[in-house]
Amino acid sequence: MAAHNAWIQRGFEDGVFLLTGGLNAGEGGAVLAHGLTRAELDARVAEDPFVAADVVRAEILDIAPGRTDPRLAFVKG
Repeated sequence: MAAHNAWIQRGFEDGVFLLTGGLNAGEGGAVLAHGLTRAELDARVAEDPFVAADVVRAEILDIAPGRTDPRLAFVKG
């Protein structure tokens, strides 16, 4: 778990992760990432120790922001 938490911390320090958190009990977690290409995101996710050790399988969903709160306007590019 420490290596996974360090991976998350690095994502925040790099300015890539905007939010992380758990899903419903036993259903895993979620990461909201921004500012990198799909290939860069795939590579970063592959570095998560849980993914690398085949503990979890990551599912990446692309979101094309249409309408945002003004505080999130930066995600629209």
